[in-house]
Amino acid sequence: MTKQTKLISALDVPELSTALALVDKIGDNVEWYKVGKQLFTHYGPQAVQELKARGKKVFLDMKFHDIPNTVAQAIRSAAIIGADLINVHASGGPAMLSAAAEAMKETGKTVIAVTVLTSMDHAQLEAVGITVSPAEQVVRLAGLTQAAGLPGVVCSALELPMLREHFGPDFLTVVPGIRPAGTEAGDQKRVMTPKKAAEAGADFIVVGRPILAAPDPASAARAILDELQA
Repeated sequence: MTKQTKLISALDVPELSTALALVDKIGDNVEWYKVGKQLFTHYGPQAVQELKARGKKVFLDMKFHDIPNTVAQAIRSAAIIGADLINVHASGGPAMLSAAAEAMKETGKTVIAVTVLTSMDHAQLEAVGITVSPAEQVVRLAGLTQAAGLPGVVCSALELPMLREHFGPDFLTVVPGIRPAGTEAGDQKRVMTPKKAAEAGADFIVVGRPILAAPDPASAARAILDELQA
């Protein structure tokens, strides 16, 4: 590896008080946290602002997917409340991705595009009319993302080698579906361990339940960080 893979801890819990208690327990071990639909729908900007007040960086995982102007305005709003990393859906198409890139330039935030959800396999893609493999679809959407001027994508770790081959080492990759050895995959279908994802070149890995559900979340986070640094 020529760069250090960073850990984003996913705060996929129903209550903000629970999320903040976890952040306080984990302490300085983790700098980045993901705020997703569950927490943001209930608590809105407060969920981001409470993390910023604790000196954390926030990945706002709302997967914006709408007409270009609406997505651009959503990115501007996300920037105002303090989100550092924001994502959109690459399947929104070139015009939407270009609008997202313009909003990114205006705000100075980082905007990336979701390719294929890690819960989707070939059968799930076929069900919605996409006949190529998940890997082929990821590369196609990553190409649209790069052409629009966005710096990177959300993808599964399984596609990392292909993305590095097609788009080079500086193309940003944020990788969910990370499961340390011995933990259950849950509803994820395309998964990998932290160490393997780091070796494949992930810039960020996103880990939720293996930290959140651990008896000692701080120790669980440290163990993942140790694995990344090994």
